[in-house]
Amino acid sequence: MSILVGSDTRLLVQGITGSQGAFHAQQMIQYGTNVVAGAVPGRGGQWAVGNTPVFDTVLEAVTTTDANTSIIFVPAAFAVDALLEAADAGIELIICITENIPALDMARARAYLDTTDSVLIGPNCPGVISPGTAKVGIMAGHIHIPGNVGIVSRSGTLTYEVVYALTARGIGQSAAVGIGGDPIKGLNFVDVLQMFEQDSATEQVVLIGEIGGADEQMAAEFIKTEMSKSVTAFIAGQTAPPGKRMGHAGAIISGGEGTAAEKIEALQSAGAIIARYPEEIAELAVQTI
Repeated sequence: MSILVGSDTRLLVQGITGSQGAFHAQQMIQYGTNVVAGAVPGRGGQWAVGNTPVFDTVLEAVTTTDANTSIIFVPAAFAVDALLEAADAGIELIICITENIPALDMARARAYLDTTDSVLIGPNCPGVISPGTAKVGIMAGHIHIPGNVGIVSRSGTLTYEVVYALTARGIGQSAAVGIGGDPIKGLNFVDVLQMFEQDSATEQVVLIGEIGGADEQMAAEFIKTEMSKSVTAFIAGQTAPPGKRMGHAGAIISGGEGTAAEKIEALQSAGAIIARYPEEIAELAVQTI
């Protein structure tokens, strides 16, 4: 049993009739994920991606199919409404793929979600995969193999690169969680590290961070005081100039805060093994098996 998604996942795809929603719903079904419904206002009663029923509202979908997880493929202008609708319908896990959601909108949404029992991953993230069991996101399932390395990352692209290197060496993954690179989001590093620490299927953890914010420093404090499992970390953006955003909205050094150097120092001081480049993570992981 891994974390967040698995054989008990009953997935609802919000925006399933759009090009991205339809494409990735098909990919998730082919991987073996139990996609039970779609939700698109005005499309209720239709069918999408084979035999997947479409409902006008998330509540109708949950009531009819017992969906417990939702993935959101909805344009930025409507994505916050979509994730709030999912929370109101009692969805346990909400994964928001959508990027470019305004930070103020996410701040309001996060404040509301904190009053509910729903767990949010994202926005602007690749999702979650438990290799060989379930994929809820946009990652390439074929590069993952089951194993005992847990991965948590702010970068989707670097996640794929690291997973590919691990798999090439025969090192499988218990789960890979892309938390997203926006400054205001759902689960953070500490939340996922805690899950991996408690997960019997995970024996070591890979953390992929980047410049901007203080998430990695908070992760370092958790690693130092709470983690018993080995953590290998890589921080992207080591040559980024101050004041310039690098890739994600949250990847920016502002006022001298959030530099790669201070993140690396904090993680190293906490006992994490530091990789100099993404592919080295696989080399270091082999040494800790």
